[in-house]
Amino acid sequence: MIMRPGQQLLLPANPAFIWFSLMAALVINMTMNMGLWGRSAWVPDLLAVVLVFWGVHQPLRVGVGVAFFFGLMMDLHQGALLGQHAMAYTMLGFFAVSMHRRLLWFPVPTQAVQIFPLLLAMHLLQLAVRMIAGGTLPGWSYLLSPVIEAMLWPVVSVLLLAPQRRAPNPDDNRPL
Repeated sequence: MIMRPGQQLLLPANPAFIWFSLMAALVINMTMNMGLWGRSAWVPDLLAVVLVFWGVHQPLRVGVGVAFFFGLMMDLHQGALLGQHAMAYTMLGFFAVSMHRRLLWFPVPTQAVQIFPLLLAMHLLQLAVRMIAGGTLPGWSYLLSPVIEAMLWPVVSVLLLAPQRRAPNPDDNRPL
């Protein structure tokens, strides 16, 4: 793979770490839904951000099937219409995998700008399914959630790529 100038060569991702981070994001989502904020419309969906991250960085390990599974887990937890999160996460996983090569050429802040439409489309799809099923409109604060999620992208990128970063090696004779 041709890399951008100045981009650091990363170690392979540990599959156990990938699954641990996905399960941790699921647990954090579940506790945020039960915590102080309840099911506020503006609360970010951290699991969606982690699914997009791994869909972009490890598309062969985390794709549409994994997104569907975690969507069903969120549907079961929230007691929502079965398939609401599953369909939205599946769409999110598909577009994350389909744009992963292009997205990795950009710096992280620009990636966040390009991830924002995906997250907005996911939330609008969930809203459409909820409205078709007879739900109520959550209000304008619902559009704040994808903005917060896009702002979390650089933080998630730093945290989830940290185990893959190599320690700087002062040996000038090594080609890598």
